[in-house]
Amino acid sequence: MDFLDKKRCTWCGNDPLYIAYHDEEWGKPIYNDDTLFEFLILETFQAGLSWITILRKRENFRKAFDNFDYKKIAQYGEDKYNSLLEDAGIIRNKLKIKATISNAQMFMKVQEEFGSFSNYIWEFTNGKPIQNAFKKNEDVPATTELSDALSKDLKKKGFKFIGSTVVYAHMQATGMVNDHTTDCFRYEEVKKM
Repeated sequence: MDFLDKKRCTWCGNDPLYIAYHDEEWGKPIYNDDTLFEFLILETFQAGLSWITILRKRENFRKAFDNFDYKKIAQYGEDKYNSLLEDAGIIRNKLKIKATISNAQMFMKVQEEFGSFSNYIWEFTNGKPIQNAFKKNEDVPATTELSDALSKDLKKKGFKFIGSTVVYAHMQATGMVNDHTTDCFRYEEVKKM
């Protein structure tokens, strides 16, 4: 089957960057703390914006935030914060930048408590992906009771910019839920992961 003939979730449209992200990353279960943190940061910055905006700036974010190294980010001081505010390659939102630094610190506290962030977050799905079976993109929710509960717990732990919609997007991106539509070629592939 030709690359363009494959049936995909409708949200990725025809943008090659979006298609590559959909085909190679979105919905694939992630248990690695480094990658989970990267998505947490990207989802935080995405709040109120489109995901394609973030994808187009992803490499800029990677450079600006020391390759998403949460240990380094947790140590950012005023100088680094100010340089990030000047960086036109990223989303220059004061509160989101401060939240990223704070969230890196909270991320490490969760690691200390649970052994890894992955152990903590995957507890919410009993360690395995939830297999949804949505027929069309319009059926996919923006939040669920589970994302509400996880968001509430993260906030209680001190995380910022982590509402239920952001959390559910993170769950989708990192494969905690399989929200590929049932007619998408990735649905069955992801289901087997």
